[in-house]
Amino acid sequence: MPEHDGRASATTDAPRPEPLRTFFRVDEVHRDDGRVRYVGESYVPERTLVRKLVPPFREAGYDVDVDVVDGRHVVVATPFGHDRDGVPWVNLAMFVATVLSTLFVGAYGWFYVGWGEITANPLSVLQGWPFTVAVLGVLMTHELGHYVAGRYHGVDVSLPYVIPFVFPFGTLGAVIRMRGRMPSRKALFDIGVAGPIAGLVATVVVTAIGLSLDPIRVPAALADASGTVIQFNNPPLLSIIADLLGQPTSYEDPGLTAHPVVIGGWVGMFFTLLNLLPVGQLDGGHMVRAMVGPRQETIASLVPAALFTVGAYLYFWRGFGIDQSVGLWAFWGVFSLVIAYNGPAKPTDETRLGWPRIAVGIATFALGALCFLLVPIQVVTT
Repeated sequence: MPEHDGRASATTDAPRPEPLRTFFRVDEVHRDDGRVRYVGESYVPERTLVRKLVPPFREAGYDVDVDVVDGRHVVVATPFGHDRDGVPWVNLAMFVATVLSTLFVGAYGWFYVGWGEITANPLSVLQGWPFTVAVLGVLMTHELGHYVAGRYHGVDVSLPYVIPFVFPFGTLGAVIRMRGRMPSRKALFDIGVAGPIAGLVATVVVTAIGLSLDPIRVPAALADASGTVIQFNNPPLLSIIADLLGQPTSYEDPGLTAHPVVIGGWVGMFFTLLNLLPVGQLDGGHMVRAMVGPRQETIASLVPAALFTVGAYLYFWRGFGIDQSVGLWAFWGVFSLVIAYNGPAKPTDETRLGWPRIAVGIATFALGALCFLLVPIQVVTT
């Protein structure tokens, strides 16, 4: 039953911050599955109303949005964590599935545990645990960086969703969901940059550990065989870490290969590079939107063209094929073109960032540039 309210009613426990009474005439208050809906008329433009209402409602523990229904304004207040009570079964199921997929890929593809051994003893996939810990450690650290920053700023963020896959990594990465309006450019930047920074720290640690471990002995039948193999080339950051540690990334002996934990670092660098593309809902898109404001859309429009140009350069000038990273950059060109239409989150408070955050953003993009190389993956004949 609706509560009729010409002024702020003292009989309801629904939040009634001063800006709501000042800038909005409340005619009715409805409760719907934990949400509070204020129906009435706004005295100011919708965007202005949202900017006025977000801070006090967030202090009261609510996300707030404004909608128009049947010609009437509706302020919708949603409690933080709404619909997230109990065990996050989807997150947990996807994580378990990804643990299993990375264990299998790690054991079979990177530790050379034979298919016959795996079918005879499925527990033999546990030999791939260092690969699983390395890859998931980097990805989860990245996403938890976003999660912690989101919670710090009171943004309703989900736990990470890890996506299981097959070769070569056993996963397609991880994502989190952000619900409700972004309160400010400051919050948008902090949440966007926290993932790459946390992920890069984990990447450096994992890479250093992997390079310090003994190389893996490749089975003689594979080392002496001819055919096609997938080659993962070293980004500059990996080479820098190897040089600082005085450790090799490859061996003259074809029977030796770097420890699979190094691949966890490679994955961290590759995903960091892609996430820092300044387009759409990627981390780079959020960061640039916070750093330069609406002009981010102009920068984002250049990203697909840049990626297609890289692919065209490799194909026409270097003579590389689709399986030598040409297809990779073409795919990401199409992907960035699609997500550019959605754009990054639009913060309510457009107050500009201070120079310390701008400097952090520039430094993060510079570190991300060390993860770039023209041909990260290629198929070669041995």
